[in-house]
Amino acid sequence: MENVALIESFSEFKDDKLIDRVTLMAILEDVFRSALKKKYGDDDNFDIIVNPDKGDLEIWRNRVVVADGEVEEPNQEISLSEARKIEPDFEVGEDVSEEVKLVDLGRRAILALRQNLISKIHEHDNTIIYKQFKDLVGEIYTAEVHHIRHRAVILLDDEGNEIVLPKDRQIPSDFFRKGDNVRGVIDTVELKGAKPTIIMSRSSPVFLEKLFEQEIPEVFDGLITIKNVVRIPGEKAKVAVDSYDDRIDPVGACVGMKGSRIHGIVRELGNENIDVINYTNNLQLYITRALSPARVTSIKIDEEAKRAEVILKPEEVSKAIGRGGHNIRLAGQLTGYEIDVFREGAEEDVELREFSDEIEGWIIEEFSKAGLDTAKSILEQELPDLVKRTDLEEETINDVLRILREEFEE
Repeated sequence: MENVALIESFSEFKDDKLIDRVTLMAILEDVFRSALKKKYGDDDNFDIIVNPDKGDLEIWRNRVVVADGEVEEPNQEISLSEARKIEPDFEVGEDVSEEVKLVDLGRRAILALRQNLISKIHEHDNTIIYKQFKDLVGEIYTAEVHHIRHRAVILLDDEGNEIVLPKDRQIPSDFFRKGDNVRGVIDTVELKGAKPTIIMSRSSPVFLEKLFEQEIPEVFDGLITIKNVVRIPGEKAKVAVDSYDDRIDPVGACVGMKGSRIHGIVRELGNENIDVINYTNNLQLYITRALSPARVTSIKIDEEAKRAEVILKPEEVSKAIGRGGHNIRLAGQLTGYEIDVFREGAEEDVELREFSDEIEGWIIEEFSKAGLDTAKSILEQELPDLVKRTDLEEETINDVLRILREEFEE
C-alpha cells in the first residue's frame, strides 16, 4: 500500500506519552472519514481498520449489487458486471466489500490527510496540557527562564511547556537571567485558539500562602490554618494564622527561632516585610493586631459602615500608617474595615489640610504619606527626621514649619 507518508505519521505520534492507543485510533478514523466524505459524499458505508502500532491501514467500501444500468447511487450501489469483476459469482441484492487504496484518494488528498492528522494530534495534546495546568491553578510551579521580553518573562518547564510570567505579576525587585529557575503560582490558564496560555504569578497573595505551606510543616499538616493573606508585592505583607490546638503558638511556629522559618520566604519574595499575626474573632483585638507594630490606645467600630476609628499616642501614629501608608492599607485589607487613625489630644491639634491656602496640596500629601497629617505631628519632629521621612527638600519643610509655628504662636 502506498501510504509511506501516513506510516511516518503513525510512527511520529504512536509513542507520544500524551496520547493513548484508543484515542489515537479514534483520531485516525475521524481523519480518514473526513477524507472519504469529501471524495465520495458519504462515509456511512465504509469500514476503517487502523493499526497505529504498525502503521497498517485498511479501508473497505460496502455496496449493494444492482442490475446493470440501474445504479442510482454510485457510492452505495455497484452494477452486477462490475461486481463480478471482483468475484464472478455475485448476484443482484448481495453486499460487496471492496478495499479502497489510499492511492485512489489522490496525492493531494493524502498530503491533506497527513496535515489534518498532525493538526488533530496537536489539538488533542493542547487539550491535555490545558486540563493538566487547569488542575494546577493556585499551586506552586517551577520553570526555567527561556526568553526575557519587555513585558513578560517566557519560561519553559521540563516538558517544554511555555509559561508566561507578565511584568505586572512579578515582584518589583525580580531580576532574571536566561537559565534561572523561577517559582510562582499558576495563576490562570486559557485556551486561545487551540493553544493553551499559562500565566504564572509571583505577586499573588496565593503565592505567599503556598510558600507558607511548603516551608512550614505545621501549615502543610493542617495544624496551623492561614485565615487571610494580603500583600504589597516586594514591600510588605500581613498573614493571619490560627490553630485549633491550644498547645501550638501559630505565630511562633511560622516565624521560627530568630525568624529561621520565615527567612527563606522573605528571601524568595525579594525581602518583603512579612507580619504574621494571630487571628481572632474579637474584631477589636484583630484590628489592634493588624496594626502591629503600632500600639493602639482605643478603638471605636462601626460594623454597619465597616469603619474603625483608632486612637493612638502621637509617637505610634507613624508606625500604624507605615512607610508609604502600607501598614494601615494592609491592615484594612486584612480585617475588611476602613481604618481611620486619630492621635490622642487631637482636639488641641489642627489638621494639615486646614492650611491648604498657604501650603500646596502635593506637600500636604507628602506629609500625609509619612503619617504626618496634623500640625503638631510635624512640629514635634526634628528637621533631619522630617527630611528622612518625606521626599521633600529641606527648604520646603522649613517653609511649612514657619507657617505652622506662626499659627500656634498666635
